Amino acid sequence: MKLNQFSMKGYVIVEVEVLDKERYEEYKKLAAESIAFYGGKYLVRGAQTEMLEGEWYPQRIVVLEFPSKERAKEWWDSEMYAKPKKIRNQTAKTKMIVVDGYEM
Repeated sequence: MKLNQFSMKGYVIVEVEVLDKERYEEYKKLAAESIAFYGGKYLVRGAQTEMLEGEWYPQRIVVLEFPSKERAKEWWDSEMYAKPKKIRNQTAKTKMIVVDGYEM
């Protein structure tokens, strides 16, 4: 199969260090609603990590899939995600990237 036969998706990958677990629960609820609204879904949500190579020891990893990279960026910059984003910034340290990928 050629790559152009696959559907291009947008993936958001997040490394999270939760600082306030109680308030972070509110973030998770609000974020989930906004993600679904923009056609996104969780592929990985906070599962335990195990380092295989290098020196990377994240406490929590989240991977989201959106219909496209553009749609993922619309979600991240949306009014609907503004409140959850503010809560996340107050309750956790995060590193977040968006990347194109193919659904195979």
